[in-house]
Amino acid sequence: MSDSISSDKAPEPVGPYPHARRVGNLLFLSGVGPRQRGVKEIPGVTLDDKGNIVAYDIERQCHAVFQNVRHVLEASGSRWENLIDVTVFLTNMKGDFATFNKIYAEYFKENQPCRTTVEVNALPTPIAIELKCIAVLPHPTLS
Repeated sequence: MSDSISSDKAPEPVGPYPHARRVGNLLFLSGVGPRQRGVKEIPGVTLDDKGNIVAYDIERQCHAVFQNVRHVLEASGSRWENLIDVTVFLTNMKGDFATFNKIYAEYFKENQPCRTTVEVNALPTPIAIELKCIAVLPHPTLS
């Protein structure tokens, strides 16, 4: 048995999928990027008139991604400290990894989930980062 979860604060999915699914006491988040709900512009991204990325600010995108993950976690009844696994997709490992790692360390001072970071050629929207996360949900009788 699993439950689909949608956040009214996280960006709208770009396909037919939920923000997250609950399976037992685990929460599986769909890929989360830096887009913002109801806004066409992407934080830290400058596009040309054909929709190609001209410039981007990886720091702004990182902060926006982490905020969106938080929105989905909160809508699911979980929280940041319950993250247990994070897969990071970067489109420019060489140029962005050091900055990402520095910002990641600020957000994960106490809780340090398992993490995998991979470089991808592209993401579905003109973004430079996406996270895929797994969190544990608090036991209903212990909350």
